[in-house]
Amino acid sequence: MSEQESTLDRVRREIERTGQRARNGIRLVTGAATTPTGQTPKTTVWTFGRAELWHYSGNAQYGTPILIVPSLVSRSYLIDVTPGNSFIESLVDAGLDVYMLDWGVPDERDAANRLEDYVDLAIPGALEQIRRRSRAESVNLLGYCFGGVLTLLHAAHHPESPLRSLSVIACPVDFTRLGPLVDIMGRTELDVDELVDEDGNVPASVIRQGFRSLSPMGDLTNYVNLLDRMWCADFVAAHQMMTRWATDHIPFPGSTMRQAHTMLVRDNGLMNDKIELGGDRVSLRDITVPFLAVLGTRDTIIPETATAPVMELVGSKEKELLRLDGGHVGLIVGKSAQRNTIPTIVDFLKQRSETHS
Repeated sequence: MSEQESTLDRVRREIERTGQRARNGIRLVTGAATTPTGQTPKTTVWTFGRAELWHYSGNAQYGTPILIVPSLVSRSYLIDVTPGNSFIESLVDAGLDVYMLDWGVPDERDAANRLEDYVDLAIPGALEQIRRRSRAESVNLLGYCFGGVLTLLHAAHHPESPLRSLSVIACPVDFTRLGPLVDIMGRTELDVDELVDEDGNVPASVIRQGFRSLSPMGDLTNYVNLLDRMWCADFVAAHQMMTRWATDHIPFPGSTMRQAHTMLVRDNGLMNDKIELGGDRVSLRDITVPFLAVLGTRDTIIPETATAPVMELVGSKEKELLRLDGGHVGLIVGKSAQRNTIPTIVDFLKQRSETHS
C-alpha cells in the first residue's frame, strides 16, 4: 500500500468516525443510547418492607441455591446490567439457582431500621423462603460491597444459619483504610445528625457526593474519554449506563448509619471485635463455612487494604482470597469480569452445590 493510499484510508476512517460521533451524540442527548438494565427474567417471591426477594428463571442444574445480597447504598441493577454483561445472567447460564435480595428505596418508614433488621431478620427470612421453595438444606450466600458486610455479620451472628458457603466481593472490613469514603458515615456523632434529612435517612445526594469525593476529577476525565470514543456506539451506551448507576444512589436508613458510624468507623469493630448486635458480641472468627473473598487491586472505592484483612478475621478453615487487576465495578461488570472473576466465582459455587439427581 502506498503512502497516499494509507493517508486516504485514514481520512476516510476519520470522516466515518465523525459521522458516527454525530449520530451517537444525538442518541446520547436524547437518551436513545441507554440500554435497559435488569433484563434477566425474574419473579418476586417474598417481600420484607421495601425489600424484595427475586428468583431468576433458568434451567437450574444444581440443587443448592445462591442468595446475592447487594449494597444498601446503590441500585442492584449493577449485578444484572445488560444481556451478555450480567453477573446474574452468567450464574443462571452456569446452571445455578439464583436469588437476589433487592433492598428497594428506603423512605421514612425505614429510618428506624438497624443493622439487626438486615442481618437478623431480612437475610434469615430470605434464606428460609429459598429453602422452602427449593427444598434445599443449605444456601450459598454472596455479598457485594456493603452487602458483603451484612453477610459477614449474618454468618458470624448466626453460626447455625443454613449456609453451604459464603462469598464476598469488594467488601470492606478495615474502615480506617477507606479514606474519604468514611466521610459518608461521618467522623463524629454530630456529623451523622447533620447528614440525616426530614425523613430520618441520609439522602441519596449525600451518598452521591461522598462517592464523587473519591475522584474529584472523575467527571471531567469521563467526559474527555467520552468525547474521544464518541464514534463507538457500544462505548457510548456503556458510558451512559455506568454514569447512570454511579449517580443513582438511594437513601441510607438513619439508625443504620448511626450504628455503622459507631461500630464500623469509630471503633473499627470488624477488626477489633467490637460489633454488638441484639445484645450479642459478634466476631468474624465464628464464621466457619467455606469462604471466598474477591478484591480488585485497582478498586478506588473499597481499596485492597480495606478488604484483604478479612482473611485473617474469618474463622473458616477452607478460605480463599482472589486478587484481580480491576476496579470496584470491574469485578462483576465488563470483559475482564467475564474472563476472570465470574468464572472463578461460578467454579467456587459449583463445587459447593449439589447437582440435581
